Amino acid sequence: MDKNAVVTGASKGIGLAVAAALRDEGYRVVAGARTISTELEQITPLAMSVDLSTPDGPGHLVDAAIRELGGIDLLVNNVAGTNGPHAGGFLAVSDDDWQHALNLTLFSTIRVSRAALPSLIERGGQIITINSVNARRPPAHLVDIAAAKAAQLNLGKALAEEFGPRGVRVNTISPGPVRTAVWSEPGSTGDLLATRAGVSRDELLASLPATLGASTGRITEPAEVAALVVFLASGKVPNIHGADLVIDGAFVRSYR
Repeated sequence: MDKNAVVTGASKGIGLAVAAALRDEGYRVVAGARTISTELEQITPLAMSVDLSTPDGPGHLVDAAIRELGGIDLLVNNVAGTNGPHAGGFLAVSDDDWQHALNLTLFSTIRVSRAALPSLIERGGQIITINSVNARRPPAHLVDIAAAKAAQLNLGKALAEEFGPRGVRVNTISPGPVRTAVWSEPGSTGDLLATRAGVSRDELLASLPATLGASTGRITEPAEVAALVVFLASGKVPNIHGADLVIDGAFVRSYR
């Protein structure tokens, strides 16, 4: 039987790496993103431009995937976003900022999962949600998305409890800093922190593992997160369920 996957937020970064890794594992991948990048078009012909922050966007994506593929075996909730970073911290975050972060991060996961679950139940599928260590260590300049990620983590636990008995495995993956545009683009978190430190973005990125105390001496690459998705999707350890797998070079030092 064909293996079918839906990946959200797939145009770049972690989502793009996940789409590529699943394709290499033989999945047919429907990839949703607001903007379809050239790189994504090269990975899958089933890329769909969709605004997942809207009430209707997630359902349109899932409906298109089921029409095209006949069913869904794997849903990867990756899309997330904020209008930040917010240099002024909590008091600089407007209601619009909060609503954007919640819509794109939390409500997209709720809506895509709700739309996909009937097919996932029918096919004994999986949900894997890309979360963040910020759910546990919320930085002031990302307070809105960190709160949304904490709620998303809680949602994953609830879905695992409810739908595990119906044959659907649900897990989350929480990366620490990952080498993506979040750290390298103008106006990004990397840009903000580099300005505060009086260094270039490249200098900040090079010093980041030591600054964070990552005992591996490096930050995570998108392909590493994608490899973890592939491992969970393989079903080789089917009792990993309701788990949150952290990949952060020991950045977060706490019992989980």
